[in-house]
Amino acid sequence: MLEKFKIHIAQNFPSLKNGKLFLAVSGGLDSMVLLHLFRQLQYDIAVLHCNFQLRGIESFQDQIFVQEYSIKNSIPFFYTQFDTENFAKDYKLSIQVAARELRYSWFYEQLEEQNYDFILTAHHADDNLETFLINLSRATGLDGLIGIPEQNDTIIRPLLVFNRLDIENYANENQIKWREDSSNASDKYVRNKIRHQLVPILKEIHPNFLASFQKTQQYLQQANEMVDDAASILFSQVVEEKGDAFYFNVKKLSKLPNYKSYLYHWLKDFGFSAWEDIYNLVDGQSGKQVFSNEFRLLKDRKYLILSSLIQEDAIDEYFIEKNQSEVKIPLKLAICKVSDISLASNTIIFVDEDLLVFPLVLRKWKTGDFFQPFGMNGKEKKISKLFKDEKLSLLDKENTWLLCSNNQIVWVTGIRQDERYRIEKTTTNILKIQLII
Repeated sequence: MLEKFKIHIAQNFPSLKNGKLFLAVSGGLDSMVLLHLFRQLQYDIAVLHCNFQLRGIESFQDQIFVQEYSIKNSIPFFYTQFDTENFAKDYKLSIQVAARELRYSWFYEQLEEQNYDFILTAHHADDNLETFLINLSRATGLDGLIGIPEQNDTIIRPLLVFNRLDIENYANENQIKWREDSSNASDKYVRNKIRHQLVPILKEIHPNFLASFQKTQQYLQQANEMVDDAASILFSQVVEEKGDAFYFNVKKLSKLPNYKSYLYHWLKDFGFSAWEDIYNLVDGQSGKQVFSNEFRLLKDRKYLILSSLIQEDAIDEYFIEKNQSEVKIPLKLAICKVSDISLASNTIIFVDEDLLVFPLVLRKWKTGDFFQPFGMNGKEKKISKLFKDEKLSLLDKENTWLLCSNNQIVWVTGIRQDERYRIEKTTTNILKIQLII
């Protein structure tokens, strides 16, 4: 196994040779074998150990075991202790998910603080099979069936090409000591039920089941790469990025064969779960929305608009003082005095400074807001009607700011100036205000 491992590392992870490596070591069979293998290769390694305090004194005995091994072999040792049960309760997580979040969060912290390059874990082929079967039962889609990746950024799993029997044999041949986790014998957890009850039956039916499974996962990975390529090409044809939002052209989308699959592929990483509601948006009425924790998908006429949820500003009004030349928050404005006017536009207005009452105020629109549109001879118009005439989406409305003077609207920024502040022949102080996009 050592020779096969050496070749595997050289061919697939050559950057490890000159890197500083953290090895995640629990004290169990798999991680102790991983540690032994890298000691034989004489790589620059250190040990990370997490004490989740879930098995009473056993957890602390594991910690002491790994610490003493590291000291004996002159390996740098880093450890932490978690109150996993309370963390799981506070955040309403299962123990397994809580432990995983705590573990990897601490791993990344150590990677940065200690200036190491990679974190190596001891996941192997049997772990991969168990994960596949768990995901299969949860209908996770193709992503859940392609298995545990060998590398995720700085996380590397170099034992995935070996099975549990390979690892056990190597440990026995090299007289490697390890700690048995008593919880692994319990069928309380889904993974253990699969490991103890389902996998042995599969291997009994087909003695080469694990090898066949690994080939199947290679095929699934290749198929997933083809899906990624196709989805990427079509994304550029169907979706337009505007600012911080993505606009999905409904007409082009609906012409795709099985457009639901493409929508799922494009949106799955944004935390959505109500997939039937999302699919129904394509033929739904304008204004309908579907939410995830951080994002929103909005149907607006010809588009589905994906955007992050707008957080309420801690400050809902921003003030502009007299003689202030620029505004940076919540939008960018350039303000200056000029002697004459040039061509105005949606992003540039010219106003009579003597009619303004400072400080000016930038705020979002409210129900009932009205103004006198420039060029309409003093006729009043509700802001909501202006938005409707301009065919603004809900997202555009939420992102529109009003420039106000003494509670009167001077400018619906980027859209229309108010008639009451226009330049006349008698105007002596002209102020130019430009929206910087």
